[in-house]
Amino acid sequence: MGKNGKDGKDAKNGKDDRLGKAEYFDALAPLQLQLNDVARWLQHTGKRLVVLVEGRDTAGKGGVIGAIAETLNPRQCRVVALPKPTERERTQWYFQRYVAHLPAAGEIVLLDRSWYNRAGVERVMGYCSESETAAFLEQAPVFERLLVDDGILLFKYWLTVDQAQQEERFAERLEDPLKRWKLSPIDLKAREKYAEYTQARHRMLEATHSRHAPWTLVDFNDQRRGRLALIRHLLEAIPERKVPETAIEFPALGHEPLVERFEGRLRPI
Repeated sequence: MGKNGKDGKDAKNGKDDRLGKAEYFDALAPLQLQLNDVARWLQHTGKRLVVLVEGRDTAGKGGVIGAIAETLNPRQCRVVALPKPTERERTQWYFQRYVAHLPAAGEIVLLDRSWYNRAGVERVMGYCSESETAAFLEQAPVFERLLVDDGILLFKYWLTVDQAQQEERFAERLEDPLKRWKLSPIDLKAREKYAEYTQARHRMLEATHSRHAPWTLVDFNDQRRGRLALIRHLLEAIPERKVPETAIEFPALGHEPLVERFEGRLRPI
């Protein structure tokens, strides 16, 4: 939240109080170095990390996940954003298709939406029944308890955004051809159901906020400030992350560097 107003603007003179791009990148760089420390610590210890990011449409889930994953090894850090379930998957235990994406030793999984689809979009848009929602809310804390008891480090973040900000971002996506792919028919319907999503969120948080797997709410009305706040919270939750670094030395080539040449019709660009 901007210090002077929910929408990131100064309440007195209406000036934009959102964090500037240069200031944001200056603050992000040292945090990304620490995220690399976390990645090395995970490999060193064999620990597994799951970061679950939820929120309304346009809240900024993809942006913060991108900021976390940007400088990490993609073989170690995976982003999981599952499409709607197939007909076969609809007949499975609800959590089943997510289990296949859980991390192995030393790995990080960033969930761009998660099993909590059932308590949010599926419930509000009528894709599941009331009994299926109730069963999910009862089973989710048990499922997460099993993950945590098995040693998985589980962090659950909900990105909060006001309706005015959501509308502004919807409009931006509509106007920008590079962002228009983010608008789906479900997004357009969701605009009319802001209150229903609020009720569904309250019910979900009340049922699934637990000591072993608590929710952390992060203000994303200013997305840059929100990204920094979320990453800082994650780093503070994993304080012991330094491991001995292996020194890397390049031996001498023993000959002059070779020059690549293109012959015949092959030409460099």
